[in-house]
Amino acid sequence: MAWELRGHPKQVMFHSDQGSHYTSRQYRQALWRYQMTQSISRRGNCWDNSPMERFFRSLKTEWVPTTGYQSFNTAQSAIIRYITHYYSDIRPHWYNGGLTPNESERLFREQSGRVANFS
Repeated sequence: MAWELRGHPKQVMFHSDQGSHYTSRQYRQALWRYQMTQSISRRGNCWDNSPMERFFRSLKTEWVPTTGYQSFNTAQSAIIRYITHYYSDIRPHWYNGGLTPNESERLFREQSGRVANFS
């Protein structure tokens, strides 16, 4: 979805841990199809993946009910809403100077004429 919304950018890096879903042939082929470079954390080193660890901490403490969700579908729609609406559009981020991720990216694209590249 992010790739689609950004107009099919080139030279995108996708960072993850070494989970079996990220290292599966099917997933790696999908990244190859979208011309994305895969970056995988070193085994057992949470510092490699600290941005994602921080994201999941925020998700769990800000959004997920302590009692859990009633169903998979409820959880799925609530988490999608958190990521695509609250976390990206509303929640200010200290790292971005108090801007939301979408606003920070929009300003970068406006000033540079390109999608952020972290390589």
